[in-house]
Amino acid sequence: MNISIIIKSIQDIMRKDAGVDGDAQRISQLVWMIFLKVFDAKEEEWELENDTYKSPIPEELRWRNWAADEEGITGEELLEFINNKLFPQLKNLESNSNNKRAILVKELFIDTHNYMKHGALIRQVITKLNEIDFHTTKDRHMFNDIYEQILRDLQSAGNAGEYYTPRAVTQFIVDMINPKLGEIVLDPACGTGGFLISALENLKKVVKTVDERSKLQECIRGVEKKPLPHLLATTNLILHDVEIPNIKHDNSLARPIRDLGPGDKVDIVVTNPPFGGAEEVGIETNFPASLRTRETADLFLVLIMRLLRSDGRCGIVLPDGFLFGEGVKTRIKEKLLEEFNLHTIIRLPKGVFNPYTSIRTNLLFFEKGKPTEEIWYFEHPLPEGYKSYGKTKPMRIQEFDLEKKWWNDRDNEEFKPYCWKVYAGDIKKRNYNLDINNPNNIDETEHMSKDELMNKISTNLDRTKELLKKIKEGF
Repeated sequence: MNISIIIKSIQDIMRKDAGVDGDAQRISQLVWMIFLKVFDAKEEEWELENDTYKSPIPEELRWRNWAADEEGITGEELLEFINNKLFPQLKNLESNSNNKRAILVKELFIDTHNYMKHGALIRQVITKLNEIDFHTTKDRHMFNDIYEQILRDLQSAGNAGEYYTPRAVTQFIVDMINPKLGEIVLDPACGTGGFLISALENLKKVVKTVDERSKLQECIRGVEKKPLPHLLATTNLILHDVEIPNIKHDNSLARPIRDLGPGDKVDIVVTNPPFGGAEEVGIETNFPASLRTRETADLFLVLIMRLLRSDGRCGIVLPDGFLFGEGVKTRIKEKLLEEFNLHTIIRLPKGVFNPYTSIRTNLLFFEKGKPTEEIWYFEHPLPEGYKSYGKTKPMRIQEFDLEKKWWNDRDNEEFKPYCWKVYAGDIKKRNYNLDINNPNNIDETEHMSKDELMNKISTNLDRTKELLKKIKEGF
């Protein structure tokens, strides 16, 4: 079975429906259907494991009772059922603190919509989805293909692409942070859940007992404010055997930072917070006056510094602008270096986040508990023959093998062309400008900040004038 072909045929069916406008709506329509089908398949497993299991979804609304039968309702009857029964009842499920699955389903559907207007076309989509059997290990693994296909489509769906972080980046960060069983792992801007899935898969390798499996599920936490990626992340975690995913549909920045207490602390944060945009008016007032800004990525970094427990650690994606930025950014960097050990910055080449942004990015790794004494930089090289990454040439996890070999052997001469060390004292003298060039790089201007580039140009101009003067005097 070719999952890509199934998904493409579903999208072709949706294009015939006048109610669905654009890729983002097609993806949203597909994902709520996939969620109900996946949830129903998992419920069959829970029923086998527990004779007293009771579904939070009313019997008539369970996938098996209205969608699974190819000869089931269709046309206007199906459309009326979805619009007037399925969605209203799921949005208003009776839930209490003891029924976490009901809360989960209700929260997922509150901001979800049925865009399709043609019942017969809806039935065609359902029939295609029913070709996938999420009971089988093979087809469940194929969900990764569905997930990747959806993410590729998100990339070309306008601003929906902001949810996507290349799998190579998420996996590398998690591999280097190396979460242990029992540690709480948080992504406060989790998007479609890529970091959480990587952490879950890493931890599964050491899980051996039922108790450990239960403990593992309680360790993975996420927060996502937009409904579509929240639904995607939840569905994916359920399919990865997390029975009740702890992914809040909320804005992590909306709570005053002073209200965060010991119960909010975590051991690990792995994340790619949104960057390049501004938060809504008023959000910055949740932060200390000296650290207030409307730049989303900066606020997330301040939040993370508050959330980490003693000895907690973080791997985060940040744009170049943070490294050389001044004002509030300088104060944030000062706090970071004074209270945390910022031990590693991986400088990524251009194109990692193509096609929706060409902004250069960096991977920062830091630990709480002691101030920074030195920062190791590593310049990630483009593969041979590449000028940039792109849609047809994405970054691959194997490319990080070089960094992984270097990670615990940093003084090895083999890695000298790519790495260099800067002491915290020198960073302070630079007014916390972290945008430092690779001294081993032949093209030393490649990663210069604007100010450094202007200074270099000015210096070269002065030298040129001196040479011209000497030449004239010689004549």
